[in-house]
Amino acid sequence: MSANGANLGDQDCETFSFAMGEHLAVFPLDCHYATNHMWAMQRDAGRWRFGLTAYAVRLLQDVYFLDWVIEPPAAVKPHMSIGSIESKKAESGLYSPIAGELAAINDDVLMDPSLINAEPYGQGWLIEIESTSTDSLLNPTAYQQHLTDAWQVAQRTIKGQANL
Repeated sequence: MSANGANLGDQDCETFSFAMGEHLAVFPLDCHYATNHMWAMQRDAGRWRFGLTAYAVRLLQDVYFLDWVIEPPAAVKPHMSIGSIESKKAESGLYSPIAGELAAINDDVLMDPSLINAEPYGQGWLIEIESTSTDSLLNPTAYQQHLTDAWQVAQRTIKGQANL
């Protein structure tokens, strides 16, 4: 894992990077990660903020629409549909990364979804969930391995070889 002092959003933090072809995606070391390519940062005891990782943003490219199918406060379960996102590349579902109570939605990204592209770890955050069920979140090392595995699948899919 390589670390550097890259600037992400409004804060300086240690990071690791992952090569996605010619693009280098950068990830903060002070975050946890979900397998659905959301980052997680604890805000207060039991309250977690989530957003899309640089990996997800790179795959989506140019996010221009965001829609939520639930409003806070609402109970959520892992993998529960909570909304959708549209970009230049695709329309994708958004799913809760953990169980808990959806406590907040970032209204700024509803008004300007391009914040997700510009500041995925800053003003481009998506939701906050109150939860003590965070065992499924990955540390940066485990997420880096997940990225390696996911990138191999993504490359086969891009090349039309998903069933190999």
